[in-house]
Order: sequence, then C-alpha cells, then structure tokens
Amino acid sequence: MDTSFQHPVAISQVMVNFAARYGVDAQTCLLGTGISEPQLRDADALIARAQEMRLIENLMLALPDVPALGFELGLRYNVATFGIWGFALRTSRNLREALQRALRYLPLSTAYCQLAIFCDQHEYGISADTSAIPHHLRQFLLERDTATAINLFDELALSGLRVLRLEFQGKPPAYAERIEALSGIAPHYECSRNAIVLRRQDVELSLPMYDVHLVRLLEEQCRAQLERRQVAGITGQVRQLLLGSTGLVASLEDVASQLAMAPRSLRRRLAEEGTSFRNLVDAERGQLAGQLLENTEMKLEEMALQLGYGDAASFTRAFRRWFGQSPSEYRKVAKR
Repeated sequence: MDTSFQHPVAISQVMVNFAARYGVDAQTCLLGTGISEPQLRDADALIARAQEMRLIENLMLALPDVPALGFELGLRYNVATFGIWGFALRTSRNLREALQRALRYLPLSTAYCQLAIFCDQHEYGISADTSAIPHHLRQFLLERDTATAINLFDELALSGLRVLRLEFQGKPPAYAERIEALSGIAPHYECSRNAIVLRRQDVELSLPMYDVHLVRLLEEQCRAQLERRQVAGITGQVRQLLLGSTGLVASLEDVASQLAMAPRSLRRRLAEEGTSFRNLVDAERGQLAGQLLENTEMKLEEMALQLGYGDAASFTRAFRRWFGQSPSEYRKVAKR
C-alpha cells in the first residue's frame, strides 16, 4: 500500500453519505480523523491515507452488524467519484486499455489493495494482494476494492460485461450470500488468489465513449494530479507508516527501514521539520487511545498492548499526561 499519496476528500464524502443511510452522523465518522465537515464539502480538498483509514475504522466500529459492509460501500463508488482518473478510464479504447490506465494511475483511485493484471488465452482479470494493508482492515478493504471494480466495469461497458468469477483466498464469511445478492455473482472461496476474472474477448470490446484526443489530455492531467497529491515532508510519511502496516509499536529503526533511510538521517530530517519520532508516536497514541475509549469496549490491558505499552499501568500514566484524567474517567464521560 503506497502511503505517499493523498486522496480527494470526495472519496470520504461517499463513506459519510453511506453511513448516514444507516443513521450514523458525520461527527461520528470524522472522529479523530482531523477532517472537518466544511473540508468534507470542499471538492478540491485532499486528505492523507491515514485520515481515510481512521474514517474507515470509525465506520466499522459504528456498523459492526451490517453484513458485507465493505462490499456494499464499494458499490457506492462510480466513475464520477474519481474525477480525472475515472474520466480517463471512460474515454479509453476498450476495457483492456482502461484497466492498464487504471493501474498506471492507481493512487488517484480509492484502492488500497495492490492490484495486478493477469491473462491467458481465454481469461483476463485483476488480482488483489492485501498483504500491505493493516490486518484488521484487510477484509473490509478487499471487499470494498472488489465491489468498486465490479461497479466500474459495469459502468464503463454500460452493463454489457459479464464477470466470470469472483475469487477469494479466505474461507466463506457468514455473509457470503449477501455478497452474492449484492453482486449477482456467486464468489469462489479458498482460492489461490483474490481476483475478478473476465472473458478475454470481452475486454477487447470497444467502449462507447472512446476519444483518442481526450484520452491524451486526461493522461496529462492524471500525471499532474499524481504530482499534486504527493505527500510533502518526511513527517507525513512517518505518520502514515505508524498508522499503517508498521503500527505504533514500530521503532525508529523499523520506520527508517521502510523509508529506505538510515535511522540517523530520519532523526535529522524530522528535527528539521520541528518534531521527533518520539513526539509523533506519542501524538498518534494519544489520538487513537481517545478514539478507542469512545467507540469500543476494549479492555485497558488490550488497549495498552495495541498502542505499544507493556502494561495497563504504563498506558494509564501516559493517558493522564495526554488528557489530565484516567482512561476510565474519560470513557465514562464519553459514554454519557
């Protein structure tokens, strides 16, 4: 998962609107994300992936009993959601070119899975690798990315495309029938890969809105968008790694390795930006601790381990320093 690019806030707006259908308000969705409601309505606003991941966590916590939550959310995304990236796909010559273009500019989409194209004489498809996604978000994001892709296929081909198979590596979830009902496709489970499989001849069919001149223009704009969304500063990259696959238990050496830097260089770069690795970890622990206390029933011992503390006592001391009260007192007030 590439943590070095930002997403348009419109992608988060889809999630907030989706949650509202289930009675979850925007304030709950945005808790701890650093995204304001006015920012949510700003079509040009960009947010970090770490912010979007926190919104996803809020959504999962708020709607734990909705079956196939990620898959249902994925069906809410359409070509227009993704702006220039979506329109570049729509004006491609055929679905094969659209898929190649989609992967070339994938950071402009909402995908978190690492996607790859595969093909043989009869089949063509996209596989999805979830290994770079934090474990607790993998299934949700796999299902969201899969459903989004299916929806885009339908829209690009004007529903004239038939998906041959949906393949998932895991065992069938309790809500497998819900996924079939939402997609009209019976998924295959315990497969060797996560994939959407199409007939090869179908991806060669001409798309109805192909425009060679517009494609070139949109390609240039996609390249410009990638440059604009690049996260500035080493601080942002470190923060995203701490909230992503490395986790808050990571050491400075772990993060430096992820960034292909020497620990000394990372320490110096952070100092130049007015912070330190310890301060960044401390700030993220405090923010996540408040979120967990407000939205879960997690025991303090579990929370301490989740945040990288050896025991509940150490966590409680740190929490008093952050909030001026104990975790129990904070939770009692938040639950009123």
